[in-house]
Amino acid sequence: MGIQDRIADIEAEMARTQVNKATMGHLCRLKSRLAKLRTQLQLETERAKGVGRDGQGFEVSKQGDARVILLGAPSAGKSTFVSLVTNTASAVAAYEFTTLDCIPGVLPLHGAQIQLLDLPGIIEGAAQGRGRGRQVIAVARSADLVLMMLDAGKDVDAQRRFLEREVEYAGIRLNRRRPQVSLTLKKSGGGITFNATCSLTHLDEKLVQAVLHEYKIFNADVLLREDVTVDELIDVVEGNRIYVPCLRVYNKIDLLSIEEVDRLARADPHFGVVVSCELRLNVDAVLERLWRLLRLVRVFTKKRGQPPDFDDPLVLRSTACRVEDACRTIHKSLADPTQFRYALVWGRSTKHDPQRVGLPHRLADEDVLCVVSK
Repeated sequence: MGIQDRIADIEAEMARTQVNKATMGHLCRLKSRLAKLRTQLQLETERAKGVGRDGQGFEVSKQGDARVILLGAPSAGKSTFVSLVTNTASAVAAYEFTTLDCIPGVLPLHGAQIQLLDLPGIIEGAAQGRGRGRQVIAVARSADLVLMMLDAGKDVDAQRRFLEREVEYAGIRLNRRRPQVSLTLKKSGGGITFNATCSLTHLDEKLVQAVLHEYKIFNADVLLREDVTVDELIDVVEGNRIYVPCLRVYNKIDLLSIEEVDRLARADPHFGVVVSCELRLNVDAVLERLWRLLRLVRVFTKKRGQPPDFDDPLVLRSTACRVEDACRTIHKSLADPTQFRYALVWGRSTKHDPQRVGLPHRLADEDVLCVVSK
């Protein structure tokens, strides 16, 4: 029996099992087995991820300051959007599956170079391998942001549900953060030590032990800092989940009435934008929302006695935007404490302009940096 057959059997057993206190332990064990099987399936995909039907690589090298991939059903408008905002000529046609390979493009945005990847359409069962779906979804694991293209002329809720379900099967969590759970494995004995800093409504000590025993973990310290579910605990135990922000783009609004467009825009105000790629309506709003979700930090450099260079900024991640990170981006020798003297910073991260700072100082967007070495 193959992995997919075993996954189908477990899903069928979970579907016919009633949910109550007496069956929670059994359901936790089934969910753990299901997660392990999906991880095995994902590992098999990773080993063959770069090989297409013609023997050429499906994945492309990561370039630019950030990577954004376009996911969506066939003929949702992904290729039209890429051709509209980049200089890449992606094939556009009225029939489905126009794009069969990964088409890269470069989007210049606020001084940063964003890599856009136009991927083939996702169909039902993509996570199980239908339509090269596992290869397509595997590329999303290396993305900094997922741009989900939805066809507003069809049932957008159904499209969103099946797309999120397919990427979740592949271990990708959209618009979610890592659970606040600490799991420390112990080499010696002592059993499982369970503690929680908040009240729990989904888990208790017995359910946690049932999940860990399914993974052959019998000695560990578990600390829950938030009210997590069984699925979130399994994600922590697996340790290979990817948490990626997602921007949902509702395309083809030119097919809807004004009232329907207004309802669609208000239904998803934080992570959704309504556009029409055919008529080039609201495309700038997509790019601005994309920029905010990427959370990139631009730092302009300045030589002593000269004006700042506003044409070619350093682009850093918000999680790594210290002076030390900026110095390493310029040249790794500048971040050496034996060579670094101090830095002068102008901008929102300072109390006064200029401010003399050290390597640990965190920079803000559009700061000006002048590094003084010994």
